[in-house]
Amino acid sequence: MTWGEQNTEEESHKQLDYALRKGVNFIDTAEMYPVPTKAETTGRTEEYIGRWLAKGGQSLRSKIVLASKVSGYCERPWIVANRTVPPGEGKNPRLFREQILAACDGSLRRLQTNYLDLYQLHWPDRYSAVFGSLAYERRLERPDFAPFDEQVLAMGELMKAGKIRHWGISNENAFGVARFVEAAGRLGVPLPVSIQNDFSMLYRKFEQDGTAEACSPLHTGQDGGIALLAYGPLAGGTLSDKYSMSGEAVARCRHVLYPTFQRRYHSEASLEAASRFASVAKRHGLTPAQLALAWTAGREYVGAVIIGATSQEQLEENISAFDVELSKECLEEVDKVLIFNAGRLR
Repeated sequence: MTWGEQNTEEESHKQLDYALRKGVNFIDTAEMYPVPTKAETTGRTEEYIGRWLAKGGQSLRSKIVLASKVSGYCERPWIVANRTVPPGEGKNPRLFREQILAACDGSLRRLQTNYLDLYQLHWPDRYSAVFGSLAYERRLERPDFAPFDEQVLAMGELMKAGKIRHWGISNENAFGVARFVEAAGRLGVPLPVSIQNDFSMLYRKFEQDGTAEACSPLHTGQDGGIALLAYGPLAGGTLSDKYSMSGEAVARCRHVLYPTFQRRYHSEASLEAASRFASVAKRHGLTPAQLALAWTAGREYVGAVIIGATSQEQLEENISAFDVELSKECLEEVDKVLIFNAGRLR
């Protein structure tokens, strides 16, 4: 999601080529990327990926599981305007049928493909306490949110048209999961296969607030349940422990360049926990990033771990983490850090 903002097209293609050689086959993007989202860059990440796919033709496309996302409610009208060429009317993104279908067509155009393997609702259309919010505030509720039925039927329509093969949700909670599962079952639409939520050693809300339970095979009635696609496994780079360092490399880091973006990853408590995790990693012959990624990949409900390296070196280190099997002793030390920091990280 940094391609087009912190990375050039050439760099992104180099990273994709390397990842493919190393066995990576899942590529996740979104109509609003890169981040932080801006009118002049929205959609650029998809365009970079699309030109890479076009170079490889159908033989490359058949090797890739390609995913994108439609934006939920926000006050960023340029996202909607960018769905057509030339740009159309700018209005706030919503998850009503018309917008979901139009957003999908825009992503297909930019990605230069005629289908997506997975299409996701990026975040709820209704008000919900997402992106690190500490409390649910009733005063922020919006009665006019897109009905669950309408969202589900739109995804079913895209599946019937052959434009998407599966659908998923993102930045959701147990309430949303239950409503989508109920609506899909009642309307005869296949259930969502995935949920893309923020999840890491620092941010375990998914398994603590009932969402993991709601996604289980038992409660969904679906083999494998609804798989977690874990984003933020390095907490925006914090769990790599790079923010304890100094120099030019740190000056180019996301939380230095964009200090108001994803503040939940960069609090004093998060930095302290990252330092403790780094000590655990060192004792077990791992880099901090390898420990964080291997830990996330080892959770039973995780379908994929989404990495978003900015540099080639980061990408190579991150991919190597998936060959790591953490020992019982290492996992116990991680749990001790988690327990120690639990009160401060809430």
